[in-house]
Amino acid sequence: MTETESIVRDVLRDVLGISAARAAAFEADTGLFGALPEFDSIAVAAVLTELEDRLGILIEDDEVDGDLLSTFGALTRFAADKARR
Repeated sequence: MTETESIVRDVLRDVLGISAARAAAFEADTGLFGALPEFDSIAVAAVLTELEDRLGILIEDDEVDGDLLSTFGALTRFAADKARR
């Protein structure tokens, strides 16, 4: 597991209030927005803000779309790409 993947898991666990075991079970294709009842539109803003803080990145509004939030893998890849820049 990469550091970014671990951070994304921690953010989802903390913001969504889910168990560590549930977050640890996320696979790349695990659905997020629309699949997890805890991950609603309010949680989206909190998750993105927390990722910015923990990874030291800036997420622009025009970068956020349904594909980005569709799966754990998509969100992790996006966060890793942003952290490399």
